[in-house]
Amino acid sequence: MDLGLKDRVYVVTGATRGLGNATARELVADGAKVVITGRDADRVAAAARELGPNAYGLPADNADPAAAERLIATARERFGRFDGILISVGGPPAGSAAGNTDDQWQAAFESVFLGAVRLARTAAAELTAGGVIGLVLSGSVREPIPGLTISNGLRPGLAGFAKSLADEVGPRDIRVVGLLPARIDTDRVRELDASTGDADAARERNVANIPLGRYGTAREFGRTAAFLLSPAASYLTGLMVPVDGGALRGL
Repeated sequence: MDLGLKDRVYVVTGATRGLGNATARELVADGAKVVITGRDADRVAAAARELGPNAYGLPADNADPAAAERLIATARERFGRFDGILISVGGPPAGSAAGNTDDQWQAAFESVFLGAVRLARTAAAELTAGGVIGLVLSGSVREPIPGLTISNGLRPGLAGFAKSLADEVGPRDIRVVGLLPARIDTDRVRELDASTGDADAARERNVANIPLGRYGTAREFGRTAAFLLSPAASYLTGLMVPVDGGALRGL
């Protein structure tokens, strides 16, 4: 199946590792060009080198108010166009409602929530017909995850924002989609498992609640994201797509 990605240009944030990096790999593999970001300049440069000549790395923090315009301008300067963005950011710290501090909430709000809103809003103003905005969210949009109270608070709000934005930009033929990963085998998930004190036992408990009986791979997530960002998904907007092996039980 031809996804129609050849020579299209995307910005992918948080793409030095994990889900953002996996998505950038699949986009490039199908012929797209990408501008990737991360907060560590050395990691950004290394990730861009691994992706090859159709990738360009630019250090950026999603919380930086100037990042959105700079990234879109770089995509146009480097590759001549701008067709879409995938907004990904590292997950907020684990913790309970009583245990998370105001500083943790504020930092997460700036990077996870407001940074994503700003990136999506700026992209919406710059995209033309056929453009797309994707947000990497979490299964916590639909079911709170024990021990991830900040994510449980912020991710559903971003999903609501994404749905509102989809309604607003749809008449301009611009799409907005969200992805809801659960137990994908990334550094972040391995860290969460390890934080329980027994990573193997945590993984076994989680796998028991996944109908497919295993954690997903980053590449499986990346393929799903690349499809949703591609012209092949041109009639899909305003939806939240679980990438979770069936873990979410709601219809």
